[in-house]
Amino acid sequence: MINTQVASREMFLADLVNQCGKLEAANSKSAAYGLQDLRDAATEYVLASSFPTVRDEEWRFTDLSPVLQIPFHIPQSNQSKVKLADIIMPVKNRDDLPLRLVFVNGFYAPDLSTVNLPNLPLAEPSKRLDFYAGNLSNVPEKYQGRIADVLSQHSQQTEVFTALNTAGLVDAAVVFVPANMSIDLPIHLLFLTAPGASPTMSQPHCLVIAEPGSNVTLVEDYATIGNVPAFTNAVTDVIVGENATVNHVRLQREGGEVVHIGKSAIEQSRNSRYSCHAISLGGKISRHNLEVFQRGEATETTLNGLTVAFGEQLSDTHSLIDFNHPHGTSRQLHKCIIGNKARAVFNGKVFVRKAAQLTDAGQLSRNLLLSPRARVDTKPQLEIVADNVKCSHGATVSQLEDDELFYLQSRGLDLERSRYLLIDAFAAEILNQLPIVGVAKMLSTCVAVQE
Repeated sequence: MINTQVASREMFLADLVNQCGKLEAANSKSAAYGLQDLRDAATEYVLASSFPTVRDEEWRFTDLSPVLQIPFHIPQSNQSKVKLADIIMPVKNRDDLPLRLVFVNGFYAPDLSTVNLPNLPLAEPSKRLDFYAGNLSNVPEKYQGRIADVLSQHSQQTEVFTALNTAGLVDAAVVFVPANMSIDLPIHLLFLTAPGASPTMSQPHCLVIAEPGSNVTLVEDYATIGNVPAFTNAVTDVIVGENATVNHVRLQREGGEVVHIGKSAIEQSRNSRYSCHAISLGGKISRHNLEVFQRGEATETTLNGLTVAFGEQLSDTHSLIDFNHPHGTSRQLHKCIIGNKARAVFNGKVFVRKAAQLTDAGQLSRNLLLSPRARVDTKPQLEIVADNVKCSHGATVSQLEDDELFYLQSRGLDLERSRYLLIDAFAAEILNQLPIVGVAKMLSTCVAVQE
């Protein structure tokens, strides 16, 4: 029985790698950047790896075995007929997100994208043409070397799903912000999974480079058309240059039959500022690995997370902040709202190396359970080698308080409205920090609908 299970896991990965190989042949335009060597190395790693099980420490709370029962198909090209009217935006007014890159099943959809350079508001209009937002195949030649250097970091794989994404890497969303440029409007990166004749697997890849002194706000958004089985395996690389600022909203709002696995790898240079607001609402099974690496001193890192799960959803967040230089600061707040028979997992690691003296790091996990059968597994984790630091962590698990509900009902609200107000207040601490007001308002409504 065990041998049969192992064979099934190996066959699953082998089949997906084989489909990735066909994808390469169908997209010859992406031969630049040394992608073939990266894909070959990643393919070798995947075939030598095992599919994660609950026996693996990093996956012990997240059972992926249901994924093995579905024969996923990786589309070879963008044959979807998605129209702009089919897309439910994360804002009520589309004008709140006027700069948009859309990828459907991992392929760039220029007809759905709007990066209107002539109207791009910049402090220095003469630098407008230096900014680039588009796909990998159309990157200006002057930036190709820089992007190739960043992509080459994927030559050393350490995790099977990231390697699988690299094995099928033929295109990517690319945002390049030159030095000392400030982009005043948020850039919406929308990754759609559209249904096909069989369950679809998409592997979007996103690359963001903020050069020294630049400033940019991103909304990385995952959604599906319809409620059908699908598998999203996403990877995002963000490079934050010296004294640069990146505000990053990551929104996962896929359908209830979707398996979503995402990896965000962040590198911060000296005096840089990075904030991530990761919101997870959708998916049958979802996992987000968020890793922040300090490449210079005096970095500032803010990680906010909100997980909302109901029904039988499973939502897993693993984060890592790796301090390797002095004077770094970080603040992390992760909240979970869990109802019905849903389950949430949070594992937050903070490593403070010996060289990272005078680090100031704080981490808090707060969780709200709305039913007796809801469950959360939370593990804030500090590992400190430096001896002159200020670090703290903590975790709380609570339910709605009867006296608070009674107070609201005594003021004329019914039980349902009282519950909503308390849940909304719990989520507001995260949502109110989003850099885009329209997105925060829409997400507040989504939380209410879920409950």
